[in-house]
Amino acid sequence: MYLVKISYFIILSAVIIITDILKHKCINMLTVSTSQTQTTAITSIKGGLQEGKRVIIIGRILPDANRLHVNLQCGSDSDADIALHINPRYENDSAHVMYSTYKNGTWGSEQSTPDSPFVKDKLFAIEILVTKEVYKISANGKHLKDYEHHIPIIQVNTISVDQNIELEFIGYQNSHMIIKFLHITVPPYKKELINGLKSDKNIVIYGIPNPDCKSIAIHLRHRYGVAFHYQCRFEENVVVRNTHENGSWGPEEKSEGIPFIQGQFFQAKVSCKAEQYDVSVNGQQAHTYKHRFTKLEDIDVVEVCGDLQLFSVEA
Repeated sequence: MYLVKISYFIILSAVIIITDILKHKCINMLTVSTSQTQTTAITSIKGGLQEGKRVIIIGRILPDANRLHVNLQCGSDSDADIALHINPRYENDSAHVMYSTYKNGTWGSEQSTPDSPFVKDKLFAIEILVTKEVYKISANGKHLKDYEHHIPIIQVNTISVDQNIELEFIGYQNSHMIIKFLHITVPPYKKELINGLKSDKNIVIYGIPNPDCKSIAIHLRHRYGVAFHYQCRFEENVVVRNTHENGSWGPEEKSEGIPFIQGQFFQAKVSCKAEQYDVSVNGQQAHTYKHRFTKLEDIDVVEVCGDLQLFSVEA
């Protein structure tokens, strides 16, 4: 099993995780696989939050969870003030998300968003952008809510994640946390597709392009070539699709406009359909590409290349 990489001016750094949730750590991985635990994961942010920085959390919600939380709080004590409490709930057959603040021993009024992107037993990615006035909260590449500050951001120095989340990754952009738990390697990153590709198979990639990113490429490979080459060329502002067979490239399919933004978190999904590949970014359809190489079961590797930091590849 392999993994992906991506570059941004995030230095993926360190975390203190007070739990035994780490199932394994690998030098070539940008994510950490975890196992179910009965304790909470705590990550310390040295120096506190700063305006313009991002918190990124990737995990999977356990199938029997009824509610869970992700907190930005002031210390790790059980009675610590909580600047931002994100609380997905699954009650009465409806899923929704509540937001609140806990200050001086009292909860503030709750706010909510009715549609929840947090699906049980599915991978999710939360991005929290810290601005002067609000926390801008996104999940799986879609904006959820702007939540106003009720506690000064400089006092917020801890990320707390509830035990109903199987944690994959916690990161704070440009932080200098205390312990590095992941080593970042240079792309390309390759991941094996067990039993090959098939119709209705999805490949989901989470990452951030470098601020000066020139190229990102996703390849679906087989033993003798590349079934699907998807490349974003930022300097040309074009996306190229192609197939490499019998030692040579076919005619390019090229279109203007790149669905990725330099320096911003993304979710990219490649969906294999019976007749074509569908590529969506942050939930929006971006491109299609009709199959030229049709032996889908022979496609056994997904590869990610380019100027980015990669957090997760689900295939």
